[in-house]
Amino acid sequence: MRTAYSVETVRAAERELMARLPEGALMQRAAAGLAAACAGLLRSGRGGVYGARVVLLVGPGDNGGDALYAGARLARRGAGVTAVPMDPERLHAGGLAALRAAGGHLARSVPQRADLVLDGLLGIGGRGGLRPAAAALVERIPPGVPVVAVDLPSGVDADTGEVAGPAVTADVTVAFGAYKPGLLIDPGASRAGAVHLVDIGLELPAPEVEALQHADVAGLLPEPTASSDKYRRGVVGIAAGSAQYPGAAVLAVAGALRGGAGAVRYVGPAAEAVLARYPETLIGPGRVQAWVVGPGIGEGRAGEVAELLAGDTAVLVDADGLRGLDAGALRARTAPTLLTPHAGEAAALLGVSRESVEAGRLDAVRTLAQRYGAAVLLKGSTTLVASGGDAVVRVNPTGTPWLATAGSGDVLSGLAGSLLAGGLSGADAGAVGAYLHGLAARRAGGPLLAHQVAEALPGAWRDARHP
Repeated sequence: MRTAYSVETVRAAERELMARLPEGALMQRAAAGLAAACAGLLRSGRGGVYGARVVLLVGPGDNGGDALYAGARLARRGAGVTAVPMDPERLHAGGLAALRAAGGHLARSVPQRADLVLDGLLGIGGRGGLRPAAAALVERIPPGVPVVAVDLPSGVDADTGEVAGPAVTADVTVAFGAYKPGLLIDPGASRAGAVHLVDIGLELPAPEVEALQHADVAGLLPEPTASSDKYRRGVVGIAAGSAQYPGAAVLAVAGALRGGAGAVRYVGPAAEAVLARYPETLIGPGRVQAWVVGPGIGEGRAGEVAELLAGDTAVLVDADGLRGLDAGALRARTAPTLLTPHAGEAAALLGVSRESVEAGRLDAVRTLAQRYGAAVLLKGSTTLVASGGDAVVRVNPTGTPWLATAGSGDVLSGLAGSLLAGGLSGADAGAVGAYLHGLAARRAGGPLLAHQVAEALPGAWRDARHP
């Protein structure tokens, strides 16, 4: 499990550790890890540290101090290190002295010849994008030069991943002690590049954000036993499709058939299309352990959605089914409920703009889960899963931009619904479904069609169980 912590939590853990360590020891640990990561990057890019030209963009706080101390370590190994301060009057004194003692020097402007640039401007305390002085330095980074962010790309909100203005785009981010949510959640995650975690000895409580890995998914996947039959493994009902959108039903069934449930039951107007493609499907009403409702049903079927939600069976609501949901009715449910909106649908449920959801995805998914008393899977460039009764938000680490294709969400709904029928909670079904869906898309490559994602799911399942 990859876990992430808020700035407040990390700062508290740092204070506790610093109280037990000699003054400056924690910064030296961070600088040593940062210098080692930079040295590794220089070895892979140009063959070594000796003779490398390293530029430090240095802010006034501890983030700048980390960069200066790391620069001193690289200078002692033969690199030519130049520090360019955002404010020459507010540099970390100890870090500056260490850099000068190692042979590094200050410059007023960013050199146009460099092998590596360190972004030590703001760190995790920054809010609201880069100020003009910092933005001006970033604009002068030579094109094509690798950029290493110190703890967090400057201009990215550490707690949310929001980017409210100019920000650094790093090739590598060296995070100290813990991942921060902004390193895992877009748009900040797309600015972080490859994230390298340096252990500095922090003792941390329960995380605010977590990302599943293969072993976590394998531990949650339903497994049949020798005594299993198709009913004990769970039956998922699919209420999807319409005369206008029969393909949505076919794709939802495709995902459900590969989600581990023992049987898939379809109810709706696209039965002929479903059977033609998947003769394994049961047609017509019957007992199920979970329902998937909404993909492609069109307008005017709110009563069907409300009827399913009024029952005591687990329900996944997607697409057209999300229109006009009654928050009070959902909060009153005792059976698991999973909502799977994209940003536009989430905006309608919250009564805000799509842009505000995209800019603040973490806040949006938490608010949805609390308001509707349900597990919520917010689809997008970073898919997030939150539960109304759980403070931890799960970030999906798999996927590919090729998933932005018609019908891929229908496959995900069927898959997650099947996992729900197999006994997983709403949050687990959403997180595991998103993980396998993204893994399958990677296997399928691109450009891809939605049905190819469904076809790649068995391989993704095997990958997660046997990495």
